[in-house]
Amino acid sequence: EDCCHSRLVHEIMRYMDAKTSVPVAVNEPIKTYAPGTSERAELQAKLAEFYAADPVEITGTFGDERRPGRGEDRLEVTMPSEHAHVLGVVQQASHADTEQAIAGALRVAPEWASMPFSERAAIFLRAAEMLAGPYRAAINAATMLGQAKTAQQAEIDSACELIDFLRFNVAFAEQIYSEQPANSPGVWNRMEYRPLEGFVYAITPFNFTAIAGNLPTAPALMGNVVLWKPALAQSLASHVFMDVLDKCGLPRGVINMVPGHGRLVSDIALASPHLAGIHFTGSTGVFQGLWKQVGDNIAGYRGYPRLVGETGGKDFVVAHPSADPVALVTALVRGAFEYSGQKCSAASRTYVPRSLWTVIKDDLVAQAEALAVGDVRDLANFTSAVIDERAFRKLSGVVDACHADPSMEVIAGGTYDRSVGWYVRPTIVTSTDPNADIFKTEYFGPILGVYVYEDRDYDRVLDLVDAASPYALTGSVFATDRRVIEQTSARLRFTAGNFYINDKPTGAVVGQQPFGGARASGTNDKAGSMWNLIRWASPRAIKETLVPPTATGYPHMN
Repeated sequence: EDCCHSRLVHEIMRYMDAKTSVPVAVNEPIKTYAPGTSERAELQAKLAEFYAADPVEITGTFGDERRPGRGEDRLEVTMPSEHAHVLGVVQQASHADTEQAIAGALRVAPEWASMPFSERAAIFLRAAEMLAGPYRAAINAATMLGQAKTAQQAEIDSACELIDFLRFNVAFAEQIYSEQPANSPGVWNRMEYRPLEGFVYAITPFNFTAIAGNLPTAPALMGNVVLWKPALAQSLASHVFMDVLDKCGLPRGVINMVPGHGRLVSDIALASPHLAGIHFTGSTGVFQGLWKQVGDNIAGYRGYPRLVGETGGKDFVVAHPSADPVALVTALVRGAFEYSGQKCSAASRTYVPRSLWTVIKDDLVAQAEALAVGDVRDLANFTSAVIDERAFRKLSGVVDACHADPSMEVIAGGTYDRSVGWYVRPTIVTSTDPNADIFKTEYFGPILGVYVYEDRDYDRVLDLVDAASPYALTGSVFATDRRVIEQTSARLRFTAGNFYINDKPTGAVVGQQPFGGARASGTNDKAGSMWNLIRWASPRAIKETLVPPTATGYPHMN
């Protein structure tokens, strides 16, 4: 028996010391949901199930407890395309809930940090497989109903991109851990990639379930514990994702989902001396407010918190007279109006030469007017409602202002309707003033501003593209003249963190186009790359001298 026990211990230790290789990361194939396909039938069944069910009690995770919050406010999660229909109910987390979540995270932090990387990675790789298989319809249906995404937009987001984040982050983490320093004779140098000391506060937006899943899991993969505050409108899909993480064996307290509005959570999180970082996607104003609050509290933290944020854009398409007109129209319609323009990368301003405008105007208007807008359960629709009443009020106000401005002409759309859902028609507006607000301000909706310039002024227009807006997230150039493409790319080098040539400025794919921008668009830490993951590690250099010196003097002293 002693012999068998010894062999067992030896085998276990050999397994623990073995160098493992993670699976090769590949992008999840996009399903079509075409009529007659099995995925279409499964999705429609799940949509009907969620719609007919009683409102879901959306639970938070507070240390080792998963339960509703205990705050005073009870908040409804409704369908944007049918705002009277309640999908779920969120009990606002209280200050005490947030304190419990932070305490639970710190309690489990040492055990989670000491877990071998292969064991942490296995949890998130399993989550990717669950989303690719048994939970695909559920996460897509929750995203469609709760966030007004069509089947196509949900599939590329809540299924494929989230799966890609989980798989590729594991591969990127392995790459980081394998990055080791050189050795010299008699010296063994090593780099240890520790988690941050404390907790990471992840604040996620309504518009992408993939972002909502990536912002807490990326730091957690690197050994950190996380306080996660999802957007209220995205809470249903977040609830489903937490179900997946639970089933995949994520220890309680590693990721603590704290539901409700952000203020009550941030009041506690940003005042904690254990705040180690913020992983944020949302508005520029909110991120700047968080940064200021961290600055005000800087002397009270155990370390300097890492601040990583992606905060929006006023994304451009600039067309040269040599541009392909058909490709340009397609890019403008898709880039501006997919998901009702509620992407931080959505095309919202375009600069078109007059010679090309005379060619594409009628087709662009016709295609925009023909777009089917309605309930996401009707898979024939191209897009649906905007996210909530606040967005509807803002966007309808912009449409009214465009109608009233004599320097502008609304050439497509320009209508809205709130009777059933928060509907704003895809709208195209031309303006003779290149400094008009429509070329500067992020509206986050289905409104495209067009500035028509004289062909000879292309060089001057590039200055307008660069200076009109404070953002620098995405942008694209359309041209067939290669010299123009090269010059435009160079001139607009700092105008977009993700730059596209003859393509719409949306649709970055994990592992192919790491995403992020600078200026008012954020810290450009590139979600979907090792550059983001390295922000959640605190490297420690270790030098081991194999045979230490025993003499004090040096040769020059002789």
